[in-house]
Amino acid sequence: MAGYTRTVILLAALTALFGVIGQMIGGQQGMIMALLFAGSMNLFSWWNSNKMVLRMHNAQPISPQEAPRLYDLTAKLAANAGLPMPALYVIHEEQPNAFATGRNPQKAAVAVNTGLLEMLSEEEVAGVIAHEFAHIKNRDTLVMTVTASIAGAISALAQFGMMFNRGRNRQGQNPFGPIGMLLMVILAPMAAAIVQMAISRSREYEADRMGAEICGQPMALAGALQKLEHYAHQRVNQRAEANPATAHMFIINPLSGARMDNLFSTHPRTANRVAALEKLAANMRARPSSNPWGQEIPSEKPPALQGPWG
Repeated sequence: MAGYTRTVILLAALTALFGVIGQMIGGQQGMIMALLFAGSMNLFSWWNSNKMVLRMHNAQPISPQEAPRLYDLTAKLAANAGLPMPALYVIHEEQPNAFATGRNPQKAAVAVNTGLLEMLSEEEVAGVIAHEFAHIKNRDTLVMTVTASIAGAISALAQFGMMFNRGRNRQGQNPFGPIGMLLMVILAPMAAAIVQMAISRSREYEADRMGAEICGQPMALAGALQKLEHYAHQRVNQRAEANPATAHMFIINPLSGARMDNLFSTHPRTANRVAALEKLAANMRARPSSNPWGQEIPSEKPPALQGPWG
């Protein structure tokens, strides 16, 4: 529950920051206009987020006939999570990764890179998809779309404020003058990025925990995270690099430059996530078996999508 409370507080801080910038630019009317603008952007993102993100990464829909094993695996995990079957997409990308999107469980989609299907065992693939189901169940896909929209709008608004106030000293609206506006342009987007990434990181830990419970094998998810991080540093994801605002949606940061668990990292350190999963695995071993897979999922690496996955 603490994670949800923190997310609400951070979202409120992001919205307040947007209002403060609007007030600096145009006083009370500017603040009202800024908040109305943020609301309209969020409404647009809420309605179109899944289509936008899938199009950015050239995700291709895939049918049960094209990948029966992947569909069966996903359907079983959906049942475990108590969720409807999502739309499945494949991204033809060597870097192994995955993300979920959609404004609610009924409109959800899960996209997996072909590299993930080629490099992970079926058990590890189950852990990754279960992690994405946790994001869907917690409505993280909607929360992260809203935060990305507000953060982007803050950057745009700060730039607009600089141009609007250039050469003018708007007394009563910006008491710090041109220097204050310059600081706003620099610091406001930075503050928005910090809040956005803090929200993203808090949701990843919760999705790991819930995802491990959905698939019943925390160490399979832990192994998948380690493999994904290793390969993410070796293979550049060109579409993710071109659309860095979507990086927080992936299970592992797809960008080649982010490696530290600091204020500017969209994801926690993988070592920290693995340590948390190891603790969860120890707790689950102390209970009656909760592994829903039995001996169905082999530990060997499955072939590419064109093989038995398809």
